[in-house]
Amino acid sequence: MWKLNISLVLVLIIAISISRKFRLSSRYEREDKNAREISDWKALDKGIDPTIKRDKK
Repeated sequence: MWKLNISLVLVLIIAISISRKFRLSSRYEREDKNAREISDWKALDKGIDPTIKRDKK
């Protein structure tokens, strides 16, 4: 039983160290800092209806 526990702990440590090294979630959350207008997809993510165009003053 103790061999199983040690194996699980080692696998858990390896999985956590790999996930911290690669940071896969940040790869998909990039935003263009220079963009003045948000894309239709980003508008939908923020709850804005992209079909309604607002007049700029």
